[in-house]
Amino acid sequence: MQFLIKAYDGKGMLDKRMQVRPKHLEGMSKLNDHIICAGGLLDDEGKMQGSALIMEFDSRKELDDYLANEPYVLAKVWDKIEVDNNNVVIANGVKDGKQ
Repeated sequence: MQFLIKAYDGKGMLDKRMQVRPKHLEGMSKLNDHIICAGGLLDDEGKMQGSALIMEFDSRKELDDYLANEPYVLAKVWDKIEVDNNNVVIANGVKDGKQ
């Protein structure tokens, strides 16, 4: 199953986000098989204010297990998380075959 995750930082969390970011990126590097794409949500000034991820897990429970241990969650950087089921058809200009 594929999931679109939009995670919004709490107010005034940019400094804390940057402190926790190395742990977040380290954790992401261990999830390569699950990551379709990932990046920061930016405000109008180009500063990070959250994260957008498209990930694939066998179940919603596996996604929830990842989120429960995500450094941004543990450090309370992310204030609001939205999760939607997703179906990537084209990635990096290449048709995935899932329609």
